[in-house]
Amino acid sequence: MLTNLPLLFSGMSVGIILFQTTIIAPTVFGGLGPDGAGPILRKVFPKFFIILATLGLLNIICAVISDMHMQAYIGGATGVLAAIAYSLIPMTNKMRDEQNEKAFKRLHNISVLMTVTMLLINLASPFV
Repeated sequence: MLTNLPLLFSGMSVGIILFQTTIIAPTVFGGLGPDGAGPILRKVFPKFFIILATLGLLNIICAVISDMHMQAYIGGATGVLAAIAYSLIPMTNKMRDEQNEKAFKRLHNISVLMTVTMLLINLASPFV
């Protein structure tokens, strides 16, 4: 049973990323507009990345115990990318508050790229 847990954690990561990016964020933006969405998303995104980092860590633990090396790497990459994205949030918010659009877009794009990478590596986990 423990050998199935790494795949479950990868599947949960995929589900959370898809739900956040296709349902939560667009719905909040569409319903509240950029000014109304900002305060809500500033509370949601830190939790989003903490959950992904936690799932990555759990993935590593179960994969190492189950001797599933590639799955451990996937969990490690997920955890590290989520932690980095989490650490970028204060700077990203500051750039938005200071209306430094160039820096904000750069940081936001880095966060998006890391999230897409987490999605793709976790999607690939059943095939490694």
